[in-house]
Amino acid sequence: MSAEIFRTVISIPPSDKKITYKTASLLIGSCFTENMGNKLLWFKLPVFVNPFGISYNPLSIKKSLDRLISGIEYTAKEISYSDGLYFSFDHHSRFSDVDQKACIAKINVSFSEAGNYLKKTSFLFLTFGTAYYYTLNSDKQIVANCHKLPEKEFSRTMLTVNEIYEAYSELIPHLMEINPHLYIVFTVSPIRHWKDGAHENQISKSVLLLAIDSLCKKFKNTGYFSAYELMLDELRDYRFYEEDMLHPNKIAIDFIWKRFAGSFIENDTSRIMNEVDKIQLSRQHRPFNIKTEVFQNFVLQQMNKIKQLNQLYPEIDLSAEYEYFANFLG
Repeated sequence: MSAEIFRTVISIPPSDKKITYKTASLLIGSCFTENMGNKLLWFKLPVFVNPFGISYNPLSIKKSLDRLISGIEYTAKEISYSDGLYFSFDHHSRFSDVDQKACIAKINVSFSEAGNYLKKTSFLFLTFGTAYYYTLNSDKQIVANCHKLPEKEFSRTMLTVNEIYEAYSELIPHLMEINPHLYIVFTVSPIRHWKDGAHENQISKSVLLLAIDSLCKKFKNTGYFSAYELMLDELRDYRFYEEDMLHPNKIAIDFIWKRFAGSFIENDTSRIMNEVDKIQLSRQHRPFNIKTEVFQNFVLQQMNKIKQLNQLYPEIDLSAEYEYFANFLG
């Protein structure tokens, strides 16, 4: 290795399966899932991110996928109430609401869309954050989110490699039954769960890595993306973390995204993404006076670019961007 590189470089082979504007992706898992999902959304690629909200452990993620496979929507009996809010232990707090019916409606709208998405999606990206999971003491159900309830109401357990392996060995064939063309990509979140403890966090991540490795060896329709290794080895420095020293900062996320795109994004698609990126960036332009001829011409130029792009690639939905610029005319 050249001394001029000043870092260890992780080799990430190009994926045989490629993301295009005609291949849908479903992403489920920890907040790192949202980091990558937001990148895909920015470029207007067909993607659905965390239909149940952020989820950290493999069992909660499996529980979500099992429910999607079943197609059984949520009912009032499954909704809990505390401190003025209705919520679901299977969902993130963004689904919570002061009104029970509104809470259920938000949950089931996302559930229905995700169920349809799962049947047609080309990629399923699963990001495991921790091997620890929580169960509610009252009925032993696995919870994806504790919703700030007292700690005494829950029990905390760490999964074993075999438990994750067995759970997903059962799940993956069911996923393939409803979508035979599905390609499943596992990754381990580079975000450190410091509340678990320094040593415990390392053990937890090791359990996840070993389980994923076993699953990828067993199932041909699976792969692994080295987000965890990129953060800990290539970016081995605290300047790539947020102030909490736990979460990757924008520089790190952009770096990992580039390696992700280099592996999974088709070359022609990458070129189209550059054009979409220009349109997205143009939306961030804030004029002093929208009535000037210069700005009005700028708006027309952007609208024409969107029209031309849609004529060539009608599968890209830029309707919101077109409407945004159209509102400035006149």
